[in-house]
Amino acid sequence: MSRKQIHLAAHFPGVNNTTVWSDPASKSQIDFSSFEHLARTAERGLFDFFFLAEGLRLREHRGKIHDLDVVGRPDTLTVLNALAGVTTHLGLAGTINTTFNEPYELARQFSSLDHLSDGRAAWNMVTSSDAFTGENFRRGGYLPHSERYVRAGELIGLARQFWDSGQSDGLVVDRERGILTTEPPVVQEKTSQFDVRGQFGLPRSPQGHPVLLQAGDSSDGREFGAANADAIFTLHGSIESGQKFYADVKGRLAKYGREHADLKVLPAATFVLGDSPRDAEEKARHIREQQVSGKTAISFLEQTWGRDLSEYDPDGPLPDVEPTGDASITRGKARHADPRDVAKAWREKAEADNLSIRELIIEVTSRQQFVGTASQVASEIDRYVQEDACDGFILVPHITPGGLDEFVDTVVPELQERGSFRTEYTGHTLREHLSLKHPYDRTEGVRAS
Repeated sequence: MSRKQIHLAAHFPGVNNTTVWSDPASKSQIDFSSFEHLARTAERGLFDFFFLAEGLRLREHRGKIHDLDVVGRPDTLTVLNALAGVTTHLGLAGTINTTFNEPYELARQFSSLDHLSDGRAAWNMVTSSDAFTGENFRRGGYLPHSERYVRAGELIGLARQFWDSGQSDGLVVDRERGILTTEPPVVQEKTSQFDVRGQFGLPRSPQGHPVLLQAGDSSDGREFGAANADAIFTLHGSIESGQKFYADVKGRLAKYGREHADLKVLPAATFVLGDSPRDAEEKARHIREQQVSGKTAISFLEQTWGRDLSEYDPDGPLPDVEPTGDASITRGKARHADPRDVAKAWREKAEADNLSIRELIIEVTSRQQFVGTASQVASEIDRYVQEDACDGFILVPHITPGGLDEFVDTVVPELQERGSFRTEYTGHTLREHLSLKHPYDRTEGVRAS
């Protein structure tokens, strides 16, 4: 019986609690050489794609710029288009917001990237209900939670119409009549969020549509992903929770006429490698202490409590006061849970394990983490995939940009030895890397060739 093949992607760290900025090995977040180094390393390791997150506004905490985040990140699509010129097979995935952008604009930008990279473009579709972020955009404001996926769905639908209307060798697809015609069609549609009439100015790109990624764990998010995404980026860490999420989103595909293999589930994961299990554990402990200083621990606690907790000792117990429910103490960061529920769970955990504030934050902010020798890490990654907890991982190194080097040099050969990971690229486009159908293989029986 053949083994499931593992899909791997490399995340360029930015606005998160993973990167150790203070480490001497950590380099620039602006210099193109940093992006190039990580991308070339990922391609050397035969990864599926390079993944770039995006922050639309610098976060503020207690009225000041949040000094734990990266600032000055270059534009996502500019970086990816530049990387297309220094890589040959690696997919290039960018996070672009569906709330503050327009269908034609995004369709054209991603189609351009797909052309320039010969079919390696991917779009991570994210929504925003954050009025603070919205202040940077002409349309301003924000969308209520109930409307943000409505707008996202309508935007994706219109972008697909533009991509489908693109000419191929002088021919275009008329989806309504199911024929090929030489007359460029007009995309015209009025929805609750858009009123569009226009013609696409690009030929059809190598992938037809870029690969679509999505991150969202709410019921609406899972449904949106099942309907629209080619891959879902998730934070589910344990093998048990991963299996539940995997079964849930895969189980939603049939209602949209999709098959099990049409959607990949790719959790975020970190890793720490050592010469022995003990060595790896000691390194992991040191890294987590670097990532969560006393100041960082108090900052994270304030984001949940909604109040100034600077007088509390990070090495002491949790505050005896209750959260205020005030989310404005941190601006630009999404809140996904009731702070009172979070505080209750944290208190129970701290009491059960006798944890200080800092020790607790270290525990609760950890991503899915693989710690051990190269052989142990490879074995555990393989187990997650073979037991249907996911289809692979988006790896988030803690050092930029060289944090992936050791994984590629030591873990990838172990995965190849197990027969779970490619030994060479057998395709060129990102869809081929991810074993995804070309969109025109499944669109009303029409294919332009």
